[in-house]
Amino acid sequence: MTRRVFILRHGETLFNSEKKLQGHCNSSLTPKGTVQAHSVGAALVAYLGRQSCTVYSSPLGRAVQTAHIVCEEIGYPRPQIIEDSRLKEFSLGLWEQRTVPSLIEEHPNLLNNNDWYLNAPQSESYESVKTRLLSWIVELPESGDIVVISHGLTGIVLRGILLDLSYQQVWEQDLPQDAFFKIENGSLERINCLVNIPVT
Repeated sequence: MTRRVFILRHGETLFNSEKKLQGHCNSSLTPKGTVQAHSVGAALVAYLGRQSCTVYSSPLGRAVQTAHIVCEEIGYPRPQIIEDSRLKEFSLGLWEQRTVPSLIEEHPNLLNNNDWYLNAPQSESYESVKTRLLSWIVELPESGDIVVISHGLTGIVLRGILLDLSYQQVWEQDLPQDAFFKIENGSLERINCLVNIPVT
């Protein structure tokens, strides 16, 4: 299969900067997040070259905002971005809009496990997210480059599926906003992007 999948996370948001959980809630990109999105898009250009690609995005605002910036950098028409709800972030139930420090106060051992997010009351399950991502993957074209703008947790599950990782390995992955991942023939390459944040 001559298909490459590029997996991007949205840039930093206001909630990210406030250490606040988002899930299906949304907040806009910060100035830093906007710079991150431009940097990721600019770096992506070198990998896409002249090959045709298809751009998919989560429909949540922060992902769409990032997708628009990335597409501006790679010269991809915004109207051709395919928004798919299966690429949404995990729903974090009753913890959405809660700050991580406040949750740690209530649950001192919260961060002992990397999958601590799933302790949220009424949170979406790992299997639910994996199932919706699998249903999206089987519909992808067999060839050409795929660019995906998604989220931190959904992104690690997607990478895990494409790399055939175990549950534990999935949650050992990082969630960068200044890098993206290329998956081709079952191998992963992380591309770090130079982010120059203007001093204010």
